[in-house]
Amino acid sequence: MNVLARALCILLILVGAVQGCGLWAAEGGASKGKRLFEEHCMVCHGQGGKGDGYRLFNPPPADLTSPAVQEKLDAALLRTIHEGRRNTAMGRWKYVLSDEEAREVLAYIRSLSR
Repeated sequence: MNVLARALCILLILVGAVQGCGLWAAEGGASKGKRLFEEHCMVCHGQGGKGDGYRLFNPPPADLTSPAVQEKLDAALLRTIHEGRRNTAMGRWKYVLSDEEAREVLAYIRSLSR
């Protein structure tokens, strides 16, 4: 196998790995996630995700831009989206959002800290 063919194989493997990790479509996912966020999440979490939407909950909705949220692993945030949080107003969204849609919302949430 010549050098060019090897380089092409390595490139294809790397592209496949990036796509498999969900990194390839992060920007597209964030724009789709923004639409889903505005439709389902903004009422409570506020337009910028700072937890300043519906203010009568105790405890209040999470500030999604805070380091406490942004430092959490993706798996933990996806679990919260799917399963909700006990003793809070954060309900389960697994019956409303598909796994892909939840990942898109997560991509948008990640973009809020930038």
